[in-house]
Parts: sequence; C-alpha cells; structure tokens
Amino acid sequence: MNTPVNRLHEQEEGVVKLRTFVSVGVAAAAMTVVSLNAAPVAAQEDSWTPPRNADGSPDLQGVWANNNVTPLERPEVLEGRSTLTDEEVAALQARAGELFSSESGDAAFGDSVFAAALAEAENFTSRDIQTGNYNQFWMVEREWDNRTALIVDPPTGRLPARTDMSRDRLAERAEARQRHAWGPEDRSLGERCISWGAPRLGAGYNSYIQVFQTSTHVVLYQEMGGPRVIPLTGVGHVDDKVRQWHGDSRGRWDGDTLVIETTNYSSKVSFMGAAEGLSVVERFSRASEQTLQYEVTVTDPTTWAAPWTARIPLRSTSDSVFEYACHEGNIGMEGIMAGARALEKAEVDAGGGGGN
Repeated sequence: MNTPVNRLHEQEEGVVKLRTFVSVGVAAAAMTVVSLNAAPVAAQEDSWTPPRNADGSPDLQGVWANNNVTPLERPEVLEGRSTLTDEEVAALQARAGELFSSESGDAAFGDSVFAAALAEAENFTSRDIQTGNYNQFWMVEREWDNRTALIVDPPTGRLPARTDMSRDRLAERAEARQRHAWGPEDRSLGERCISWGAPRLGAGYNSYIQVFQTSTHVVLYQEMGGPRVIPLTGVGHVDDKVRQWHGDSRGRWDGDTLVIETTNYSSKVSFMGAAEGLSVVERFSRASEQTLQYEVTVTDPTTWAAPWTARIPLRSTSDSVFEYACHEGNIGMEGIMAGARALEKAEVDAGGGGGN
C-alpha cells in the first residue's frame, strides 16, 4: 500500500523524500499542530501545579475542546507503531490541508480526516448515512500529534474482539435500518434529539465540554447532550432496575484525578454497540494550564472480549459552549413519520394491511 507513511521512509542520501507533497510548510499552516515532539498528553513541568478550588480540589473548570485528529483505533497499515515521526505527521497534515482546504467540500467527521490523509484520497466525499453531507465549513480545525490511536489499552491500539452477542445485535440493527421506520421507536435517539450518548468520544463537531464544580457535585456540560450532574458525596448508585439514557454517574477524587463511574445504562441506548451491560470509568486530570487529560475505560462483557481504554487530550478554549438547538425533524415527529404513514395507507388501500 503506497501511503504517505510508506513513502516517507524512501530515502536518498539520508534525506526523506516527500514525493507527492508540495509546499508542506504552507499546507500544514492551514491546520493546527500540537506537540509534534511528544505525546499529546503534555507532561507537567516540575514547577507547575494545578490551580485549586476553595475546598482544596483541583480546579478543572472551564471549556475544553476535543478536536484531536488521532483516530480511536490504530489503522492496520500502522500496526505495531504507536507514534509517527514529526516528518510523517507533517506529511499527513499537509495532505489533509489539501483535501479539506475548501469550505465547499464535504465535511469530514471523526476519524475520517486522518483516514483520508493516510489513504491519499484524491478527494473526499462524505458517506455519513446518519447526518447526510455537511459542508466543511461546519467543522473546526483539527489538532495533530504523533500518536496513531487514542486507544492505549490494549497496546495494539485496536478494540478488543466483539462477542457473538454483539455481532448479532449490530446485524439486527443494520437490518432494521434497511426498512422503513413505522414508528418513533424505529428512529435513532439522535434524530429524535433525545441523546447522542455519554461519554462522547467523537472529535471536531460539537465536541466541546464545560466543567463546573462545587465541593459536592461536578457538572459536565456536553455541547451535544446537555449536562451530566454528578455527585461527589459517596452516595451509591441507584437501584439496578433504574436505567437512564446517560447512565447513573458517581464521582470521587483519587489524588488530583477526578474519577467518574457510570452504570445503569438503558437498553435503548447504544454506545458503539453496547447498551445495558455497559460500565464506564472516566478520569480527568490537569496535565498543564492548557490541557485536561481525559481517560475513559469501557467495559461490557456482552460486547467486547475485554475492557479497553482511550486517552484524549482536551484543550482549553476561550470559546463558549452554545446551545445545540435540536428538535425532531424540524417540524416534529409528525413530519418524520409522514412518509411511513403514507406508505401504510397505500398498503392498507391495496389490501396489504400495512405496518410491520
């Protein structure tokens, strides 16, 4: 496979040759470079200590952005490589700058920026079946670093194997998407403006989070999905029979790290194919003045053969978190289901009975 990473290792007299990349410095300037000489989780300087609240806890408050370009899973072509060289990052960044320099082009969500640059696509066309094609002007600039995956455990940088039960669930959901939705239950929670999941790991699109703290609670305000109000008082989880869209979260301090444990997810949610068997442990710690280190460990024995952990550097921003003003189908559920009702009426009129 002739990728930028492969070609970067073609050398002549010890000089790296970037055969297809023109004006790397100019193209790369269009994108944001973060810490090319180190992992994105910035090491604390010995002289730096996190600011404190009145109760002595580390001050995590503020607006934090997840615009990291690093993919969740390590691409297969980079197997065995946890980091790239600065030259390789610059080459990928330059290619991304060429692909996504026009605001009139299709928007690149999530991992697709890195994937398109790595594959050396001639152009980029979105195939996001959930949102349709957005223009690139919807998207913020992405932050680049040397890592090849957000997943740090397993060390392969890949998700553990899925269980048979998980594969069956995914196949069932895929099949359901191929037919007409006959009721609100057939539409996604996101389309119905109910939930986009928690935690949200996707970057580059409404991926900001604002943190509020008191001595007894912390509030994580997701740009998409609203606030999660989390007690720090040691109170236990609600009864196992109580299930919620974003689960039931409880927080505590482990030294200077805020640890949040979430269980009791509803069976109607889907976090990467997981649902009611899901449990999540999130860890937040200040790594520097500008970086909030976010680590999330995901466990669901019904979905994956083992737990997995991802690490994401959240960057401080002066931007505000704006309301994500979503409402069902712009004119409500009646509009969303109008096509289904018309098909149903046509089948009834034809003697087919309609429905499922």
